[in-house]
Amino acid sequence: MSASALRLIRVRRLSSTGPAVKRALPWRDLICLHRGCVFITYEMVTLNQAITIDTSAILQEKHKSYIYLTHTTNREQESLKNHLGTVCHLDADPHECALWVLLKKTCSADRAVRQQAVQELAQNHHWQDYQYQTAAQVIDQRTAVALARIPNVDLRFFLPPPPLPHSEDDISIEDGLRQLLASLPQSEVDQCVQYFTSLALRESSQSLASQRGGLWCFGGNGLPYAQSLTSTPSEKVETFCLQALVQHSKVHSHCDHIVANGGLQLLQRVYQLRRDSPKIQCNIVRIIGNLALNERLHTAIVQSGWVSVLAEMIQSPYIMQASLAARALANLDREAVRQKYQDGVYILHPQCRTKQPIKADVLFVHGLLGAAFKTWRQKDLDETEDDKVEGVREDYTECWPKSWLAADCPNLRILSVEYDTHLSDWKAKCPAENQRKSLAYRSQELLRKLKDAGVGERPVVWVAHSMGGLLVKKMLLDASKDPDLSPLIKNTKGILFYSVPHHGTFMAGYSVNVRYLLFPSIEVKELCRDSPALRDLNENFLNITKEQEFKVLSFAETLPTSIGPMLKMLHPDVSFLGTRYQKNMNSPFSLSDLGIGDLIQVDVDHLNICKPEKKDSFLYKRTLQFIQDALGGQRIK
Repeated sequence: MSASALRLIRVRRLSSTGPAVKRALPWRDLICLHRGCVFITYEMVTLNQAITIDTSAILQEKHKSYIYLTHTTNREQESLKNHLGTVCHLDADPHECALWVLLKKTCSADRAVRQQAVQELAQNHHWQDYQYQTAAQVIDQRTAVALARIPNVDLRFFLPPPPLPHSEDDISIEDGLRQLLASLPQSEVDQCVQYFTSLALRESSQSLASQRGGLWCFGGNGLPYAQSLTSTPSEKVETFCLQALVQHSKVHSHCDHIVANGGLQLLQRVYQLRRDSPKIQCNIVRIIGNLALNERLHTAIVQSGWVSVLAEMIQSPYIMQASLAARALANLDREAVRQKYQDGVYILHPQCRTKQPIKADVLFVHGLLGAAFKTWRQKDLDETEDDKVEGVREDYTECWPKSWLAADCPNLRILSVEYDTHLSDWKAKCPAENQRKSLAYRSQELLRKLKDAGVGERPVVWVAHSMGGLLVKKMLLDASKDPDLSPLIKNTKGILFYSVPHHGTFMAGYSVNVRYLLFPSIEVKELCRDSPALRDLNENFLNITKEQEFKVLSFAETLPTSIGPMLKMLHPDVSFLGTRYQKNMNSPFSLSDLGIGDLIQVDVDHLNICKPEKKDSFLYKRTLQFIQDALGGQRIK
């Protein structure tokens, strides 16, 4: 360093008070400064050499935390980086690059590439938490729905529902539900929708009045005891409101009003606050499934955080919750599902995306007092039995078509339908729906729903219990007269009847206090023995069965059935003299005998004839055999 250059150096004195003072350093100080700089530089270099760490050891330890599915060569890594382009730097971690490559592929214009990328995303379980968070923020609506329909997908792929404003108490929820219902149109809706809406608003108003001290008694606010007599629990009020919203969500024009008035966010709040109430949650997801039938609302549903909720619910061990979520996600998944599942049509299998080709449909139709899930459960166990039953209880299934039939025939699509039935009009949910409960009305309604679900596009086997068998016969007769439904007739391969009263039934052994028979419902009236309508239905169905060569199998019970303490229904296969019907004997005809196909008697009552005791029981094995034979045996396995 030259002397002239050093002479120009200025230093600033550091001080916490006052300005800095500038002065020229004397030559003696400059020489000391120069020597000090050289010494400090020497010490820094020496220290750097002494503490330098070999980073390769750190990288080796870092890579041990990864899970490598396959070894990748340098050439494969280079190809991966070249394919990714500008997304990853050349020195980026291979797993980081792989994630971004898959995320990029999910946006491909090629549908097959997109679907394969979704499968690979879901199957790679070595992502770190931050990578799942990255993916959750990057994936688009289509990919999020697709991932939610992958079996056992990691829930970290989904963003949680957006935070909602804090609510002081449950009264605001009731207020919100009441205001939402009041904002919906009441015109151009049937009487049942109006009935459910007015019922919910009335119950909500009573609850609000009681909780706010609106009850007046003895010259002041109501006494606590009197108040408790008139108040309605919050959960009950919410259930009434949600039942009304279910009815409104079936009307396409009302779905827009529900979304526009903040219904998705309100339902999200109720869902999160009522996690301990499966009934409320099921009603909410049922509404979401109905809203998802409208593609124009898909973006609003996804942005409201419902994909993460549905992805969690579809993994529920409870059949009803999982099936409701599966229906909603299938209606959202326009990438892989062309069909639409209307309210009351549930997918039992496959509930997720699958690579298995679906070769046929099996459709389950319940009967009087039945339901889409509970009718098809395993036979109820006797609680008095010992350890042997404990082992069976571990394998107990709430829905044997989903648990057993799907495992034995994975190439089947298994559907179950649901509709309301009642013994008496006293028990009807909507007094105005009498005209909607006849076989004729329900046949047309279900045919429309099943057509939307694609039933009839591939081979079909029908499985029906009790009155459900009459409904199946009516639907097939109606379909035979409609050219648009001719594929359903051509593709029907078999029908299995569980104790279907083809010739009607009767109820006996009841006490004087039985109120069901005082105001019998339309369902009960249509089941009267020797009904002319049933006789015509049976004769016409026999003609079409012979013409189309449907395979038919009928099961009939031999034990009487008790419906509560007040009512006993005699089984149809006991003659008036008490002798059991045998097909090869000249005894009185069986009410369950269709007159075509095999008739098999089983020593169970009417309610349990469709509930096999276990998977290796005769009832299930014969059912499985019939379905396989009707569909061509090995072709569906």
